[in-house]
Parts: sequence; C-alpha cells; structure tokens
Amino acid sequence: VQLQASGGGLVQAGGSLRLSCAASGRTFSSYGVGWFRQAPGKEREFVGAISWSGRRTYYADSVKGRFIISRDNAKNTVYLQMLTLNPEDTAVYYCAATPRGADTIQAWGPDYWGKGTQVTVSS
Repeated sequence: VQLQASGGGLVQAGGSLRLSCAASGRTFSSYGVGWFRQAPGKEREFVGAISWSGRRTYYADSVKGRFIISRDNAKNTVYLQMLTLNPEDTAVYYCAATPRGADTIQAWGPDYWGKGTQVTVSS
C-alpha cells in the first residue's frame, strides 16, 4: 500500500482544512487508516484513526470534537476534516495504514506510512 497525504496549507486560527490521504492498492479498503502529526521539536503523535469499513473512528483527546475522519473506499481515499484550528495544531500530518484493526494503530503502529503534508495555523 502506498499513501500520499495532501491538502495542507496555511490557515488562520479558527479556520478549517481538509486533508486527503490517497492510497494505491486493491486491498486498501481492508486496512485501518490513521492520522499522525509531528510538530517541530516534538515527537510524532497520534491524531485519529478509522476502521476499514468507516464505521469506527478513534481520536486523540486533543482533537476530539474538532477533527473528523472519514473514508471513501471507492476512491481509495481517507479524509481528515479539521475544524476550529489553533496554532497548537501546526505540524506535518501523516496518514498511515495497518492491516490490523484501526484501534491498534496507536499502540502497535502502522505498517505503511505516507509522506506528510504541512499544516500551519497562524494566530
């Protein structure tokens, strides 16, 4: 599975962005997908994840209620809708995939990583 995140950019605090994670591979629809981010000088952190079916989602406390993950398996794409952004959300955002359950991706890590996309939130 190959992944590519896109949709990043510069946005003012309070604004929104939608990231996309496009995947190749016929079995992508059977993979759990997660989003992670890494801010300058900080470790990469879990943002959220979505099950292969899209019926289950999981979020870090820091983004719960502001970020929404969805997927369109017909398009081999997973989305991260980010609302009410604040400067602390500034980071490079990565999507990642696991053949195991999406609920394992935070603890066990993914098998595949995509290249990141930069999100910058100005105050």
